[in-house]
Amino acid sequence: MLSIAVIGGGAAGMTAALAAASRGAAVSVYERQTRVGRKLAVTGNGRCNLTNLHASPEHYHGEEPDFVLPALRRMDAAGTLERFRSLGLLTVTEPDGRVYPLSNTAGSVVDVLRFALEGAGVRVLTGAEVRLVQKEKNGFRVLSDIGSHPADRVVVACGGLAGERFGGTGLGYRLLKELGHSCTPLRQGLVQLRSSSPFCRSLKGVRADALARVFHGSELLAEAAGEVQFTDYGLSGPVIFELSRAALSVPGTRVSLDLVRELPEEELRDLLLARSRGTPFLPLEDVFVGTVQNRLGHVLVRSAGLDLKKTLSALTGAEAVRLAQEAKHFSFPVTGDMGMPNAQVTVGGIRTSEFDPETLESRLCTGLYACGEVLDVDGDCGGYNLQWAWSSGFLAGSSAAEGNHA
Repeated sequence: MLSIAVIGGGAAGMTAALAAASRGAAVSVYERQTRVGRKLAVTGNGRCNLTNLHASPEHYHGEEPDFVLPALRRMDAAGTLERFRSLGLLTVTEPDGRVYPLSNTAGSVVDVLRFALEGAGVRVLTGAEVRLVQKEKNGFRVLSDIGSHPADRVVVACGGLAGERFGGTGLGYRLLKELGHSCTPLRQGLVQLRSSSPFCRSLKGVRADALARVFHGSELLAEAAGEVQFTDYGLSGPVIFELSRAALSVPGTRVSLDLVRELPEEELRDLLLARSRGTPFLPLEDVFVGTVQNRLGHVLVRSAGLDLKKTLSALTGAEAVRLAQEAKHFSFPVTGDMGMPNAQVTVGGIRTSEFDPETLESRLCTGLYACGEVLDVDGDCGGYNLQWAWSSGFLAGSSAAEGNHA
């Protein structure tokens, strides 16, 4: 029986192991942590955005973005959902194509995969950090904390550097470099942004629906709509993760938030003036009540340079214009990001030109495969990175079990 060692028990590794086992291989998963799927269990703030129905090459980045195409063809989003349903996982799809477990809990995804591994007879070795993979005449030898074991083929699925506290590691890069591969520069992606705005601390914990735009001077670099989370250091939330690539692409960018994207600026001005006429006795700090979150409304008044305690009866037309402009163009200068430990994905990785996209087998070392984040592939925010993990893991595991090598 063909023996396959899968190094890494994350999303890609578990998928690779199941694909190989279903094709009759004897599979061992080496996981350096005490349990498999630890990073997966916290993804999406614990909800696990496990795929996106719109997954396609234009949502992926790297030296060769089209490298993802064969894997996505072999198992697309629909195929992924079908496989998870066969494991007992029910899902719900949001209007933008993002898919979550019906339980709204990432642990459900980890559990069905864990049970499937057990049912498939996959040997899961936890606390087994791999120290070395040696190429031998008739296969490989895997040296880990729990001993030395032979394998006919090896699948490297160690993930990337992002999210170190949940399992991010440079192990995969090192192992593949030792076997002759090269790596592109690594940096954090899908990450929170730091800002020098004086209002960050005041807004800590507030969430808002916004149209967020990234500008460099007057040039619009990118835009996206959805939830923004204000923090004491700057900005977070799904929209910020999505825009972080553009925001960090050059120094001196800023994020502009349209906090009332349903209304044109003139209509918002008129709404504020109508409130001043209807409730002239209220303080100006309440001018945005019912429009944005109260604390955010207070900050917008301060940012416009107006007195919070002044009554609405004294609001002038020019001041209403300033308030409307502030709500539609609330600006945050970008000064940096929260670093690799807090990032959701690693940008860069092992060069895809050194792997066959149809099988994910190394072009440099026969019988060696790689999948997931360790390769130079990263996706947009919204389930695309997990879809790459499922698709590439399935392709690598299937190919390792099916391929015929001399």
